[in-house]
Amino acid sequence: MAERRTPEQATPGAAGPPQGDLGRRIERRRRELGLTREETAFRAGMAPSYLAHLEEHSTAAPDSGTLLRLAGALRTSPTELGGGHVDLPSGIGQAARTPRLSELSEQECLRLLSTHGVGRLAVSAEDAPVVVPLNYSVVDDAIVFRTQPDSVSTQGVGREVAFEVDRVDDALSQGWSVLVRGPAERVTDPDEVRHLAERAYSTPWAGGERDVWMRIRIGTVTGRRIDVW
Repeated sequence: MAERRTPEQATPGAAGPPQGDLGRRIERRRRELGLTREETAFRAGMAPSYLAHLEEHSTAAPDSGTLLRLAGALRTSPTELGGGHVDLPSGIGQAARTPRLSELSEQECLRLLSTHGVGRLAVSAEDAPVVVPLNYSVVDDAIVFRTQPDSVSTQGVGREVAFEVDRVDDALSQGWSVLVRGPAERVTDPDEVRHLAERAYSTPWAGGERDVWMRIRIGTVTGRRIDVW
């Protein structure tokens, strides 16, 4: 199943220079902020063509001053852009001096939840509650994902489960989380399976034979956000 791509994303197999980790991280952060290359380059005080070079060439190696300006323009840190935290959990930064915790509306929770990402499924297993991470999509106002027949995820079939998604910005010491509760079910109807396969964003990152479709119908949804004054 092919992944959906935005117009700016390269098509697999298309001609062009390989993109390194730094380039991918710059582009990803830029897209998270909804910035164009021109806007980002202006903020960082560089030519858009040079920013394009950084994003598209795996051998690009900007100096520390350039990386610092770019990190500032993207509201992150040079270490984060360089992948220095790749093997560390989110939230290793210090708390902000003036944090503010607020409740999110249901509409805002649903906006943050969609359309896809990585979340954590909590189910009541035989011995104890278990939480597992998985990549998901939102299709027809429900959380859907693929798994293996005997995985922990399938133990939630016919039960009320919890599903959590969050985002932590270490550079700014802020973030949000959304918690969904609802019944989990296995999707077996061939037409529904075909529909989910067409609408889901991508195949499971874990790979392998994962042909069991699961769906969590959204019952209640709550969320919180931490930002700074």
